[in-house]
Amino acid sequence: MKKLLVIAMTLVLTSCGLGTSGGFVPTGSLSGPLKETQRLDGLSIGVGSKNFQEQIILGKMAGILLQSAGAKVKDLTNMPGSDTSRQAMLQDQIQFSWEYTGTAWISYMGHETGIPDKQEQYDAVAKEDREKNGLIWLKPAPMNNSYGFGVTRKTADRLKLSKLSQIESLPAKERTFCVESEFANRNDGFEPMLKHYGVPLGSGVPRSNVRTLDTGAVYAATSNGDCLFGEIYTTDGRIKSLDLVVLEDDKKYFPAYNVAPVVSKKVLDQYPQLPKLFEPVSDKLTDEVLIDLNAQVDVDGREPSDVAMDWLVKEGFVLRD
Repeated sequence: MKKLLVIAMTLVLTSCGLGTSGGFVPTGSLSGPLKETQRLDGLSIGVGSKNFQEQIILGKMAGILLQSAGAKVKDLTNMPGSDTSRQAMLQDQIQFSWEYTGTAWISYMGHETGIPDKQEQYDAVAKEDREKNGLIWLKPAPMNNSYGFGVTRKTADRLKLSKLSQIESLPAKERTFCVESEFANRNDGFEPMLKHYGVPLGSGVPRSNVRTLDTGAVYAATSNGDCLFGEIYTTDGRIKSLDLVVLEDDKKYFPAYNVAPVVSKKVLDQYPQLPKLFEPVSDKLTDEVLIDLNAQVDVDGREPSDVAMDWLVKEGFVLRD
């Protein structure tokens, strides 16, 4: 069975276009803190991403930066799923991608649980991926696309909510939740989270207070007041469009999912200036920035490449040609 899976993955990777969005990558001239970066003339590099908007935006951003520095970029963004993207990296179909620390640690490397401390999680995943796979993790961004819970701003103001630990002080009737089925059933998901915060399911939170919904329905139900607390992804654009307040994970339950550029060692050995190209950009990628960029695509309907280029120009990293 495992052999058949590997064959199937290889067929996906070698098929036309990898099922990616590919195509147009804008080009400009490096500016500001990137202006003195040594050029990448002679580098031919495949840039990949998974098939959700945040990943596509980041992939397009990388393509713009690399191409503006003189590299020849093969755009393989929008691959169908994490496994495809990972296999493409391992098989040298692509040599660059943005990856999440928690995803790599749990899904790719097989560890049962993530590490809530951001630096410890990054250090652990970077060390293992370098030693086992020759993949180098560059400096991570501050953004952390983890699980979380949000409430409407009206609810946050009414109950003075800002932290998950405050759930314990609410009356049981107010402890109503909307969650996805996957999160509801994970061994590091909903039930352990409630226990961690002192409100176990069945006692602290009546089972009748929990609704299991699809992702989009969770956001809508939370916004409409069908439940007080809605499971969210902490950089989702709908947080902004629905004016939700993300509650602080003040007891550090959720694993860290910071995003970082990952590049193959053979490319980095040949072009050691790559960290200087990406570090100033990574430093600017906060939760708030990604929420705004994601909303421009998911809510406003803009093209990811346009969103990526406009942000790089606005931040002074690139000048339009």
